[in-house]
Amino acid sequence: MQLIAVPMASSGGGGITLLLPLILIVGMIWFMSRTQKKQRQKQADTVAMLTPGTKVITTSGMVGIVEEVDDEYVTLEISEGVLIQLVKAAVGRVIPDDAEEPADEAADAEEPVVDEARDTVDVPETGDKVQDKAKLPPTHTEN
Repeated sequence: MQLIAVPMASSGGGGITLLLPLILIVGMIWFMSRTQKKQRQKQADTVAMLTPGTKVITTSGMVGIVEEVDDEYVTLEISEGVLIQLVKAAVGRVIPDDAEEPADEAADAEEPVVDEARDTVDVPETGDKVQDKAKLPPTHTEN
C-alpha cells in the first residue's frame, strides 16, 4: 500500500474571496444605520412641530391632546380634566385632524337593525345580513 500526497486545490481569486464577505457586512451595517437615522429624524420633526391642541399617540399607546409644550416635557390631556406630563421623546406620532371626520359621518348614518333571535344585523346600504357574533353549538342545558 502506497500513500500518495495530493496537493489541495486553491482558488485563483484569493484576496477577493476574503474581501467579499467583509464588504457585504459593512454594506449591511451602513444600510441599517441609515434607516435608523431617518427614523430618528422623523421622530425629531414630529416632536418639534408639537403645538397645543394637537392630538397625539404616545409610544406606549396612550392618546391625548397636547396642552402645553416645554423644552423637555409635554403636557397631555388624556381625559377631561386629567393631565399628564411626559418627556417629549415619548410622543410617538401625531394624529391628523382628518381622521376624526369619518367617525362623525358614521354616527349620522342610519342605524343597522339587529335581529336578536338570529344574531344578525341588517346593513341598510346593501341589505345584506351580517352575523353579529359567532354561534356556539348548543349544550345539553339548552332546549
